[in-house]
Amino acid sequence: MLLVLALIARSIARNWAAFQSVHVTLQPRIGWLAASVAVVFLTYAIQIESWRRMLRGWGQHIPYTSAARAWTIANLGRYIPGKVWSVAGLVVLAERAGVRRSAAAVSAFAMQAVVLGTGVVLVAIATPHAASPILLGGAVVAALALIGVLAWRRTAQWLGALADATTPLPPLPVSAILASSALMLLSWTTFGLAFWMLARGLISATVPVPAAMGMFALGYVMGIIAVFAPGGMVVRDLALVGFLTPFLGSGGALALSLASRVQLTLTEVGGAGLMLSLKSGGKEKLSGS
Repeated sequence: MLLVLALIARSIARNWAAFQSVHVTLQPRIGWLAASVAVVFLTYAIQIESWRRMLRGWGQHIPYTSAARAWTIANLGRYIPGKVWSVAGLVVLAERAGVRRSAAAVSAFAMQAVVLGTGVVLVAIATPHAASPILLGGAVVAALALIGVLAWRRTAQWLGALADATTPLPPLPVSAILASSALMLLSWTTFGLAFWMLARGLISATVPVPAAMGMFALGYVMGIIAVFAPGGMVVRDLALVGFLTPFLGSGGALALSLASRVQLTLTEVGGAGLMLSLKSGGKEKLSGS
């Protein structure tokens, strides 16, 4: 935790210093900025529920507060190089909350496929010309293939036995996959809306709402794919600057990209801090197998 906090503090300091050095005229509007932060927290809440719906498909009914605690704290692992830390953290914290280890492990990896797949779907809908159709199609196919492994009986039984040879996980019901994916797609929409509000709150130039949604999702997805970039930094920021420059100019695009990075870092830390401040009741009793 000390290492994570140190890396986060360094990230905030660097991004804030870079943000202050940008030569662009900003016109802060407190109302839009506050609304953007509120929608970001709403996005986190939707993503947590998406994960709960997937776990529910295996009969794991984790209370929302426990799920929120595991999700927000594990999410800080993204700031350590290598994407494995956030996934591993989610597995450990979910198991401590009472989730079966096999369900926690498989769901942590499956959620990565849901995040990527639904993010690419939003990009294809909102900004179809922002990326290569081959790249978008390949990402969707890869995500669907991994989700299909969870739903198809043979591969699901094999994966379930690999995670827990004693009591293998059953195939994940299609209804659970659809519910989790629908909520995650909704969260991408609210994420993009928060990004658009942030732009309205900082810069006089405007970005169309669909473009803001698609560009944010594409930049975020590229940051996720960049395995060795902590929190998707640099890769995501450079992508956003490239996408936004035609709308805001180079200075405005850089300012908005850095402001978004600072906002997300602070909200992620704030969400985890809020959950850490709540008293942990230890393992909570779950219904189901």
